[in-house]
Amino acid sequence: MTNVIDSLIENLTFVFERLDPFAILDVILVTVIFFIILRWLRDTQALVLLRGVLLVIALISLLTSLEVLPAFSWLMRTTLPALLFVIPVIFAPEIRRALERLGRAGAILDGGRGRNPAEIQDTISSVVAATARLSDRRHGALIVLQRGDNLEEYINTGVRLDSDVSAELLLQIFYPNTPLHDGAVIIIGSKMISASSVLPLSASGVLSKSPERQMGLRHRAALGISEVSDAVAIVVSEEVGSISVVNAGRMIRRLDPERLENILRALYRPSQPVRGITGFFKRIFTGQDEAPREEA
Repeated sequence: MTNVIDSLIENLTFVFERLDPFAILDVILVTVIFFIILRWLRDTQALVLLRGVLLVIALISLLTSLEVLPAFSWLMRTTLPALLFVIPVIFAPEIRRALERLGRAGAILDGGRGRNPAEIQDTISSVVAATARLSDRRHGALIVLQRGDNLEEYINTGVRLDSDVSAELLLQIFYPNTPLHDGAVIIIGSKMISASSVLPLSASGVLSKSPERQMGLRHRAALGISEVSDAVAIVVSEEVGSISVVNAGRMIRRLDPERLENILRALYRPSQPVRGITGFFKRIFTGQDEAPREEA
């Protein structure tokens, strides 16, 4: 036991004696990279896959280090480089989302700030009024407000409207069994651009952790569009009539119309974005400069 402790102390002394500013910087950079990767993969199915991949790699490394298994060691050393090419295929969606977020972090997001503030406020009032009435009637709805990122690829999956935003039209669109009630309405500024649009479903594990069962495809689609863009999504549950708002992969649930309006106005309130390295990393981790501060 004493020999083990002495050996450990010698190894630690050997490491610390060779530490210099560049070695410390090297360790910090590696730590930051792993932190960013784990942060991006948090609450996703990819994290489970990552644990499985790491377990397999550790097991293979252990077995190939045994001299009593020369044939197995040769096989693993030969095939392991090829297996590494499989990783981008497994994690393709996560890699794409990470690169999209990194690209958005390089620029200041518009967030609706470049448009007419009066139009934005009128749009919010109409959306909140429609949402309140949809909630009372328990009519399911999914409304997406475009901010800085272009949603044209999702607009093209629906029916073009190009009409002014109004509570009455939203109520008619989401009336049960009407042709356009399935899918999302996408709004840009003061215009409803499309209805019945198809959105990407979230791969996040957030919804699966909830003990409640009233979150279905609309909620998954709302989370999905918020994960790939800076858009704001409003969801009305057709089962219980609850109102939720989703932004930057975060869902705030069980809202009343007043809280919903406050959150939307806060998101579209003109503000000075955080600049410099702090703002850059904040946009990487959150996908934007500001996000709703309330939690469900």
